Amino acid sequence: STDALESVQHAYDLGITDEFMKPVVMVDPFGMPVAPMRDGDVLICFNYRSDRMRQSLRALASPDFAGFDTGARPTLHITTMTQYEDSFPFPVAFAPQSMRNLVGETIAAAGLTQLRTAETEKYPHVTFFFNGGMDAPFAGEDRGMVSSPKVATYDLQPEMSAAGVSQLLCNALANRTHDFMLCNFANTDMVGHTGSIPAAIRAAETVDACLGNILQAAATGNAQLIITADHGNADVMIDPETGEPHTAHTTNPVPLVVVGIDPATQLRTGGALCDVGPTALALLGLPLPPEMSGRDLRVAVSST
Repeated sequence: STDALESVQHAYDLGITDEFMKPVVMVDPFGMPVAPMRDGDVLICFNYRSDRMRQSLRALASPDFAGFDTGARPTLHITTMTQYEDSFPFPVAFAPQSMRNLVGETIAAAGLTQLRTAETEKYPHVTFFFNGGMDAPFAGEDRGMVSSPKVATYDLQPEMSAAGVSQLLCNALANRTHDFMLCNFANTDMVGHTGSIPAAIRAAETVDACLGNILQAAATGNAQLIITADHGNADVMIDPETGEPHTAHTTNPVPLVVVGIDPATQLRTGGALCDVGPTALALLGLPLPPEMSGRDLRVAVSST
């Protein structure tokens, strides 16, 4: 395109909103790109999250990249805002902070086993992010990834790959293959981003059905469950101020349900995300590391 504003307006005229616009290359009147990357150029990646930037940088600089034909790639001087991947050779503006005695590390140190599972879209969240920005698994940590469907937007397939993730987890629960199991369902977040209410409803129904199967498997394996979220999305689909589709995350309180706890205990009120890890460790009978500021959300019914 020779006119950026015209390209944006053309997309709007077609009903294509910002999130779904395809990349546009600005060209001069002769059709030549006005800002191509050339050998020796400096590229500063300012994203602080790593999962999406890994894909872009592999395409730009990895000698082993085979996802598609990149053609001749320029030699660039790349600097990243944070460390996107341990193996990347690029300078990092802000080095990662070292975190000790995270949930997974504490479980491994106790000699227990753990399973992490999700589909592609949320796989980094149950592995890299949950391990404090470390790619390598802890001792006794197994991983299972189910491929996400290859669709342009997830409102086209709101079920995503939840059934496969659920089946993997159910098999592990019913047979008690691991001491700790972590699973993430992507549906209501990823479909919520599309702004489609019918698709978001279908996404919620899908996860609900999966949770029913998981509850049955947990009962078979005599396992305890913590069901929660770290943020909302599909809970608000219409912006209350503008009346337009709401596609961003929300900060509403999220539910936390613990299945299979002692009837003589109940959950505290006023819990926070920092309390989820301590609660999980307590259910495993493990002491709370000094680095954790949260607390076990369970409390005796008779306690005041």
